[in-house]
Amino acid sequence: MTKALFLDSVFQDRIWGGTKLRDFFGYTIPTETTGEYWAISAHPHGPSTVKNGEFAGKTLIELWAEQPALFGNPKEPVFPLLTKILDANTDLSVQVHPNDAYAKEHENGELGKTECWYIIDCEPGAELVYGHNATSKQQLIEWTRDGKWSDLLRKVAIKPGDFFYVPSGTIHALCTGTLVLETQQSSDTTYRVYDYDRVDKDGNKRELHLEKSIDVTTVPHHDAVLNITTKTTGALTETTFVESEFFAVYKWDIDGKADFEASAPYTLVSVLSGEATLTIDGETTPIKKADHFILPSTCKNWTIDGNVSCIVSTPAK
Repeated sequence: MTKALFLDSVFQDRIWGGTKLRDFFGYTIPTETTGEYWAISAHPHGPSTVKNGEFAGKTLIELWAEQPALFGNPKEPVFPLLTKILDANTDLSVQVHPNDAYAKEHENGELGKTECWYIIDCEPGAELVYGHNATSKQQLIEWTRDGKWSDLLRKVAIKPGDFFYVPSGTIHALCTGTLVLETQQSSDTTYRVYDYDRVDKDGNKRELHLEKSIDVTTVPHHDAVLNITTKTTGALTETTFVESEFFAVYKWDIDGKADFEASAPYTLVSVLSGEATLTIDGETTPIKKADHFILPSTCKNWTIDGNVSCIVSTPAK
């Protein structure tokens, strides 16, 4: 098979969600508080389903298990990546994620969660929580115990096009008015540090996980060091955001006809804007804003012709 795998995926209702997944991307959302679209997912809490070709109707979980050659016969027991789009209509909880070793021990073998964010859109003056100001574990414990959130939490101003790498152990939160594409390890483990004392529709506060949060938080905080580069070749401008031990993330801005050669066992593509055609082995398929697809290992070369911007990820090399 040399076709791209186009995907239908799962929406997640969230207390902080809104309607931007409909308003910006045109998706048919299930609620007015839809917070997440798990666009490319093989996680059991929201698996994607192939919608074209001979594997139509198969979940990505099934495909990973039954057709490993499509992914270069990987060693990992589970599909390692997860692409989401998040609509932070209001502030997300302040949270932190474990690394692989901690999650394996404490979360029934779940992967850890290192993630990264591409800011698709945000309101003027928007910001996010990225890191903390505690200089020791003891200070972290004291400030969380005493609710000294303004002392503890580090706020960062953001604008569309910004990129943040969020290693496990990093205290973080998306804030009001932010639309983000998130690339992450395939994990659904989140430890809430603080949730603004808000309540759900039943009047209950959401659970916090302070002991585990303190266990896994990196102290002191260090910003991830990135070497973001941009290269233009013909119709393609490719920005390399990160190449880490978990994944690599790029942005393709295409204006015209761009030819590609595979450099990884498989490639995940999310179209953020525009329209184009994707040609593989002489077969052409239209692609457009809001599409998400995987180029499997059987796709060695492809051409994209049009005007599109895409966020692209590959597994760690």
